[in-house]
Amino acid sequence: MLSLIVVAMVTVAAGFVVWANDKRHTKYGISVPAAAAASVGMLSWIIFMAAGFGYQPGLTWIPWILPMILGTAASVAAVLYLGKTRSRQDTDRLTTILKL
Repeated sequence: MLSLIVVAMVTVAAGFVVWANDKRHTKYGISVPAAAAASVGMLSWIIFMAAGFGYQPGLTWIPWILPMILGTAASVAAVLYLGKTRSRQDTDRLTTILKL
């Protein structure tokens, strides 16, 4: 259970760091990358523990390290997708407003 708490704290922190480093972070909320990272990280921890990786000699690193990596990757993916999509949608809306 301690590893789940560590995974949750690290992935949320990584989500905030990813949000802060994105140049388009005003287009979406601060909690979006953190929530994406935490949900993917904790869900993958649950899957890895249910698969028994936490109790196999030599494989105990998988529930500790891999969920943090997957959570951070999910946060980066969410930021890349949302930043581009929201910027394009905002530009399209502004263009249609200015055409009136």
